[in-house]
Amino acid sequence: MSGDNPHLNGTGDGSNGSEDVEMKEQSENSKKHSKQSKDKDGDDEMTVVVPPSKGATPTAPTKKTEADTANGAIGEDATQVDEVPVDPQEKAITDIKANLPLLDRAVTQFDPRFSLRVLRTISSVRKHLTAHVLATVVVESYPVPTATAVSLLSAVKDDPTFPSEKVDSWHSRKEAQTSSSKEVLPEIDVYLSILVQVYLYDRKWIDAGAQFSSALVEHLRTLNRRTLDSLAARVYFYYALFFEETAPLPPSPAAAVISIRKPLLDALRTATLRKDQDIQAAVTTLLLRNYLSTSHVTQADLLISHAKFPMTAANNQIARYLYYLGRIRAIQLSYTEAHEHLTSATRKSPTSYKASGFYQASTKLLIVVELLMGDIPDRAIFRQPSLEKALQPYLQLVQAVSAGDVTGFQNLVQRYNATFRKDDTYTLILRLRQNVIRTGIRMMSLSYARISLRDMCLRLGLDSEESAEYIVAKAIRDGVIEASLDHERGYMKSKEVGDVYATREPGDAFHERIQACLVLHDESVKAMRFPMNQHRLELKNAQEARERERELAKEIVEGEMDDDDAPGGDFEGL
Repeated sequence: MSGDNPHLNGTGDGSNGSEDVEMKEQSENSKKHSKQSKDKDGDDEMTVVVPPSKGATPTAPTKKTEADTANGAIGEDATQVDEVPVDPQEKAITDIKANLPLLDRAVTQFDPRFSLRVLRTISSVRKHLTAHVLATVVVESYPVPTATAVSLLSAVKDDPTFPSEKVDSWHSRKEAQTSSSKEVLPEIDVYLSILVQVYLYDRKWIDAGAQFSSALVEHLRTLNRRTLDSLAARVYFYYALFFEETAPLPPSPAAAVISIRKPLLDALRTATLRKDQDIQAAVTTLLLRNYLSTSHVTQADLLISHAKFPMTAANNQIARYLYYLGRIRAIQLSYTEAHEHLTSATRKSPTSYKASGFYQASTKLLIVVELLMGDIPDRAIFRQPSLEKALQPYLQLVQAVSAGDVTGFQNLVQRYNATFRKDDTYTLILRLRQNVIRTGIRMMSLSYARISLRDMCLRLGLDSEESAEYIVAKAIRDGVIEASLDHERGYMKSKEVGDVYATREPGDAFHERIQACLVLHDESVKAMRFPMNQHRLELKNAQEARERERELAKEIVEGEMDDDDAPGGDFEGL
């Protein structure tokens, strides 16, 4: 028991004696060696707290002040070294230079994944791109001035941050050029050119960017390297983007985008012959975008019928192709095909808030196509954070169509006229007037057993009873409503509604879901990637296994076996 050997805290007069010191030392030693001196029996260790003397005054804990830190009064353990802020431009230079060895590895190992990794870093470097950053990277990457390096520097020399002195000293290296200098890869040239394109586009120097991109595209036509495919596809993207914002703007018949159709078609033909799938996919989507911007739908349809899109392309290119294909089919009144393509494009598009532009555009067009098909979109679509604000006009449009309110629909189209034109859905929305009228007729057929054509004209805002009779007759023929017309008496009589489960609607709904799952499975299988030359390794292993089997069979035939292993041998266990 711990009370058998009491420890007196000091002497009887209440003063702290020498035993306090010994007890304090023992407690300190016990704290230092607590992990090593624990008993296996699990006895608790008693902690003794020594109260301070009455004459002692409590001292406040010391706090670090700026004077103490400056004078070195506080040790290094008590101070925290402030992190030195990193210059964003220096970090951008370091990141760009770190991508150059990746391009070298992409060429030596013939692996496009390194080039794709480099392209993914452009978004992080983009916000810190300046003339100083680009000029510094060019000067430090090129040992001697070359034609490509000079063109890169001349594209950004008008910026006030351009380091003229450093560039002038770099130009003087041409005299000290030696044969031992390593030649810069074309992939590095194209990568730095893409950064210049991004810099010019962000500064809105459209004319300079269009001129620089045209020269860059002409230079790419002279190169035939598979390691340049992903980089060249990005070059063509910015090339088309510059001309889309060059005056005169589309949809003018004399738009500047029409002038780049021949170079893009030449690039598509060359990429098809060389089997450059990256360039082929990118240029195909750019041509479709070009044709649709000037309302040349027939030419876009001819391009789709004659040019085969590579389905093994990148996911973003497939999503763009499906979006433009859905838009073309919607304009051509093929709403079922358009709905399939737009649904696939929406599923493949990024749903993050920072990259929701394409997702919003594809969803807007999908909503309009669903309304044209006679369906009502799900309300959950409008509740997504990335779509809630952008789809506000379309939510009101869906409400007007579902309610069959013709007057409210016309007022809504006039109110959001500029928004619908900006989204390129205005002409499709104008077709919804017949759907709104059909919805109103369907609701009246469900609400009334018999209703006169005059009352229908007043509720739907139609001009005459003849037009109402024509619309009702067409709705009955299309199967929208189950009713009959009495021309002499001028009314519509609805039929009794049967059991919906006795029709084909549930089966069609299940068929659509099963078909969507099968398409998703097929796309997932196509998107699977396997290591290169893995089949050769498997064949080699199989060949080695067969050789071992032959050797084993040969040993068995030649009789090279132990007596115990031979048939009929004696075993000690028996």
